[in-house]
Parts: sequence; C-alpha cells; structure tokens
Amino acid sequence: MKKYIELLAPAKDLTCGKEAVLHGADAVYIGAPKFGARAAAGNTIDDICALCDFAHIYNVSIYVALNTILRDDELKEAEQLIGQLYDAGVDALIVQDVGITRLDIPPIALHASTQMDNCTPEKVDFLAQVGFEQVVLARELTLEEIRRIADRVPEGVALEAFVHGALCVSYSGRCYLSAAMTGRSANRGACAQCCRLPYTMVDADGRTIARNKHLLSLRDMNRANDLEAMIAAGVTSFKIEGRLKDVAYVKNVTAYYRQRLDEIIARDASLRQASDGRSTFTFEPRPEKSFNRGFTDYFLHGRRADITSFDTPKSIGEPIGRARTNRGGLVVEGTKPLHNGDGLVFFNPNGELEGFRVNRAEGQRIVTARMPAVRPGTMLYRNVDSAFEAILSKPSANRRIAVDMTWCEQPDGFALTLTDASGCSVTVTRDFTAERAVKPQEDNIRTQLSRLGTSPFEATRININMPTNTFVPSSLLGEMRREAVERLLSERCAKRVRRLRRQEAPGCVSPTDKLDYTANIYNAEAEAFYHSHGVQAVERAYEEQPRADATLMFTRHCLRYSMGWCPVHQRGRSPFREPYYLLYEGTRLRLEFDCTRCEMRVVDAR
Repeated sequence: MKKYIELLAPAKDLTCGKEAVLHGADAVYIGAPKFGARAAAGNTIDDICALCDFAHIYNVSIYVALNTILRDDELKEAEQLIGQLYDAGVDALIVQDVGITRLDIPPIALHASTQMDNCTPEKVDFLAQVGFEQVVLARELTLEEIRRIADRVPEGVALEAFVHGALCVSYSGRCYLSAAMTGRSANRGACAQCCRLPYTMVDADGRTIARNKHLLSLRDMNRANDLEAMIAAGVTSFKIEGRLKDVAYVKNVTAYYRQRLDEIIARDASLRQASDGRSTFTFEPRPEKSFNRGFTDYFLHGRRADITSFDTPKSIGEPIGRARTNRGGLVVEGTKPLHNGDGLVFFNPNGELEGFRVNRAEGQRIVTARMPAVRPGTMLYRNVDSAFEAILSKPSANRRIAVDMTWCEQPDGFALTLTDASGCSVTVTRDFTAERAVKPQEDNIRTQLSRLGTSPFEATRININMPTNTFVPSSLLGEMRREAVERLLSERCAKRVRRLRRQEAPGCVSPTDKLDYTANIYNAEAEAFYHSHGVQAVERAYEEQPRADATLMFTRHCLRYSMGWCPVHQRGRSPFREPYYLLYEGTRLRLEFDCTRCEMRVVDAR
C-alpha cells in the first residue's frame, strides 16, 4: 500500500491559497473568520468556500485553523462557525481547544494543533484515541523522538511536522510571555512576539553578560535536506509556516518543497503525492530569496549551535559577497548578479542591521542615493531581489492533471473519452453522417483535442481509432472537447470522498491525571472533556488566572549553551553567578535551567 505524502502550505487569504495550490501544495491551511492563532489572518466564509472549490479540482485539501483557546461565552459562536465551515467544503479543522469535541458540530475531521504541545508518544496516542486524524508535532522534536511517536500512533492517524519558516522559541502552546508583558495572549491569537525584542542579560550581581541583543530570537527553519529522513521516521505531512507571509513567499517556498518532494517520490515507488496534478514554474525556486533570518534544521539532529539570530529579528536574505569601496560607488566581491532596486543589508560595527537600496547596478559595482558607511570586507546580504520579485509578481505556475484522450469512430458518429490519472472517466458521443475526407484527419484531430486551454487538464496521450478517413469538422471536435472537460470536472467532484471525524475509541484515558495551567483549559467543556478521560485535578488557563512567578516560557533554546557554558554538552564554566536575568524596560525575567530535560525556562521575576 502506497504512503501518501502531503505538502501543506499556508495562506493568509484567498489569493495566497490559490497560488499555493497552483505551485504544488497538496493541502492548504487558512485562518477562520475568528478563533485562529493568527488573529490578523482571518478570512470570510465566502473566501474559504471559493478556495475549497478551486482546490478540490486538484484533490487538494483545505484545513482551517481554529486553534485558539475559547471562553465559555465563545463556544456557541464557535459551534455555529464550524457548521458554516463544514458547509463551505472545508476538509478539516486545526484545533487547540478540546472543548470543541464536545460541541454539537458536523462530523468534520479534526487535526491537533501544535499549540497542544504534541511531543510525547503518550500524548499523541491519546489524541489519536479521542478522534484526531492528524497531529501537528512540536517543532523541537528530534528524528528519534518522532520515530518513537510514529511507532505508537494507530494506523490511519497522520503525523504532520513543520519543515520551513519562522520558529517560536518556546514550545507552542506553552508560551505566556506575550500575555504577561502586554496582555496579548499567544493562545488567543494575539502574540506580540516579545521573543523578538532586544534584552540585556545580567547575572545575580547585576553584571552585564549581553546588552540589547535579541536573545530569544531564532533563525528560521529549513529542513529541505531532511525530508527523506523525516519520511523514514514517520512524518507524512510537511508543513510550511507563514499565514502572515505575502504571496511571493508562498509561491517560492511552496514550489521549492514541491520540487524536493517530487524528487523523493520519483525515487521511491512506495510513496505517492497526496493530490492530483503536476505543477510547472516560470522561475527557479530559491528559499533564501524569501523572508528569512538565516536557516537552521533546529533540533532535528539534536542540539547544535546554529539556531540563534541574536543580532536581528529581521530578514537578512541571502549573502552576496563582501564589500569593497570604490570611487563613486561600492563594489561587491561576489558572483551573484545585482539589479537596480535590490535591497541590501549589512551589520555595522555595533552589530546593528542597516540597509539601503541599489539605485543602479553596473556588474558588481553599485550606486546608491546615499552611500552607506560600509567598511571594506563587510559581508553584504540581499533581502530584496528586485528581478526575482518581478517574476513572482506575475503568473508563475501552471498545474495540470494528466488525461488520456481516446477518439473513436462509431457506426453513427463519434465518441470522445477522457480518463484522468485518478481513474475518473467520461465519454461524450455525437451522431454524425460519415463523409469521406479529402485530406488525412488525424493531425487535426490531435491538434484540436489537445487545446485544453485554461482547463486544469493536459493531454498526455491521445489515442485515435479511425478505421476510415472520415471527415471531422474542427467545430465538432472543439464542442465535444469542451463538453468532455466539463463533465470530467463534475465527475471528479462527485467522486471526491470527504474525510469524516474519527470515532473516539472506548475507554480512552489521559496519560496524566493532573493538569496545570500549561494545559490551557479555558472553558467548562474542555474541563469536562478531561474529567471524562480520567483527569482528577484541573488548573485553569494562565489567561484566566495570571499568577506571579509563573514560568512564562519553556524552551529547548538554552542561553547557557549559546554562551558556551553548558555543563553537559560543552562542560563550560561561566564567569558569572546565577541566576541570570533578562531585562527589557520594566520587565525582569529569571532564567532557570533543567539539564535533565535539556530545557531553559523563562520565569516572571517582576
């Protein structure tokens, strides 16, 4: 039995969603009108319905993120919204709040958001048992940890993992920093991204360790070289982060991972693409040309030193070479072509990111309106490639479903049969009085039938069965072709099987009988859900009961390690006295280190 491999792309709106489909996504996730973890990326029901109609042509699935925790007074509205999403054709909901499972909702498939802190075999197995058909794994997991989870998960439950995009420094769903500092809860879709702020790090004696550095800011994820290893570990859905990213990012990154996965599928007969149609592009996908803070594979292969982005939380793009001053301009010692309008950045002697636009590029020499104070030898980066952006601003992909076409002469006319790659087939017939043709007809038949224009189909094979050289008018060929295409589209829609919610297994018991505030229980239905599965003690969410001295962040990122002082991996010795603190304006955060778990915790110390 073949294993279906899914490329899951983000969409902040309908336009991004359609481009994700055209550029090769097998599934697209998009925000609901409300209750999504990116509150700024909500969409109307009408737009979501339009995206479903477009995506389903290619058997592409649409997942809607409804992944915030809900108050009791919001449950009824959420219940009504889910009914509307189901009617719109949505294939699955991505949810964090288990209270949703107890509402009166249609049998729509449910995916467990990464906000549910899905990082142990016991937790993932429990979610599978209570009816989730796909689980989004924590970003921090190693290949071995993923493998252990996959070994425990029941058949029919898919594992989804992030492969590209921005990284949350905390385990998702276990970050309360934004709520504590600004009153804006990440679990409620309003994260203020306090992890990207500059902090000063001091020791117990007040001595400065680092000043105004982005100590909680990480590079962006890029696991393009690890896709095969992740498949072997048990991942079948590969997720690109970016529900707030622009359409150029969606086009470029989706196309890049489409190509990489296609190469893997072509080598392995046990794998199959999870949707229909082949995408072709007008450009060479290059992820480094889209927004990025530099790349890391994060903890997939264990703890490594390349995950941080302390100098800036902004996009640096791609390195292009070192600067050399030149009279009246600046010369870049590199091989990458430069263009008028490119955006370049560099780090000044204070470690701060500066940028400028290229007014005119003359080979590797550039002229700017304001000559930046770039020291010779400084590395330059390009975070805006104007030529690349110009290509992406235009239609840049086609997606076509392969069809076989068979044209047959019949005793009383003609028949045209279209069969697509998934086995859907339709036949159109026309009565026609036979008339001997003066010229051979086969070339014209092939030409007319292959004119599939803006339809989603391409003819990979045209079979012609014409025992006699009967005259076939071009108008008849066009008419039958158009009707066959319309009927095939209808047939594909009719045969599409909608996934339904998994049935809950009897006797499901939670892996733990006590839940603290990090379980994010914000309503009575969620609390009742856990009680029904053996949980004895339930603490309400931080958002409902903020507490002093609470742990605001749980993270595998460790500042001891970043400074070279890890007693386990580096056996380094710090010249500073613990505890360490992070300072930002009126905020004071204490750092705690759990070497047994290899984690750092950020605690409210105000």
